[in-house]
Amino acid sequence: MLERLNNASSRMPAIFVGHGSPMNAIEETTYTRQWQQWGQRLPAPKAILVVSAHWLTYGTAITGAAMPETIHDFGGFPAKLYAQQYKVPGNPELAQQIAAALEQPVTVDEQRGLDHGAWSVLMHMYPDADIPVLQLSIDPRLTPQQQYALGRQLRPLREQGILIVASGNVVHNLRVMRFDGPAYPWAQEFTEAITQKLQEGDDAAILNYQHLVSPQVAQMCHPTDDHLQPLFYLLGAGYDDEPRQLFNNSIDLRAIAMLSLQMG
Repeated sequence: MLERLNNASSRMPAIFVGHGSPMNAIEETTYTRQWQQWGQRLPAPKAILVVSAHWLTYGTAITGAAMPETIHDFGGFPAKLYAQQYKVPGNPELAQQIAAALEQPVTVDEQRGLDHGAWSVLMHMYPDADIPVLQLSIDPRLTPQQQYALGRQLRPLREQGILIVASGNVVHNLRVMRFDGPAYPWAQEFTEAITQKLQEGDDAAILNYQHLVSPQVAQMCHPTDDHLQPLFYLLGAGYDDEPRQLFNNSIDLRAIAMLSLQMG
C-alpha cells in the first residue's frame, strides 16, 4: 500500500508548473527564478513524482530506471540546450510499490528517462540533483474525470513525503506563438477563466474546460489538450481543506500560459 512507502509524517504540497519553452532550462527568466524560489521554500521531499505533458502512453506507465537519462525531446534549439544533463537518481523499488498500489495495471518502464517537462524545471528547483525522480505517464484515452480519479489514487504519496509535480501549460498553442506582441485575447480569456476556477476550487468546471469559454477559444488554446491534462491529475491529488497559491500568472510567446499552482 502507498501509505507504507516510508514513515514521513507531514503532507507534502503538490504543484502544477507551466513549463513553457525548453529554453527555460538555460535562461534566467522570471519563471526560472520562481522555480528556484519554490525549491528553496518547499519542504525537502523524499522523492519526486512528475506527470509531464511529454509522456503519453496507452495505459499507465512509471519510470523504473535507477539513473534515468535526460531526454532532449525537441528540435531546432541551440547546442547548449542539448548539452544539458540532469543526472538525478531514480528509485526502482518505489516505482514498483506505486505500480502495485494503483487500481489499474501500471507498466514499470526501466528504459524511459526524464523528458524536458520534468528536467527543465527540476534543474532549477533542485540543482543538486540528489532527490530521486520518477515519472508517471499520461493516458490520453482517459477522460479528464478519469485522469482526475487516477490523481486521487496518488494522493497518499503526499503523506509520505513525496512531491507530486504536474508539468504542462494552461494555454499551449505552438502554431501561433510569436516572439513579440501581447498575449492573444483568447489566451488571456482562457487563462483568466481557469485562474478563477482554481481560486474557487471548482475542479469540476476545469475538467469540463470546453464549457468555460466558447468552443472556438477552447480549440485555439488547446489544439490538442496534452498540456492541460497534467493539471487534471494534479487536481485529483488535492485536498479540499488546503490553500491554493498561484504563481507565474502571465503568458509567454503570446500563446503559452505559464500559470503555476501550489496546493498545500
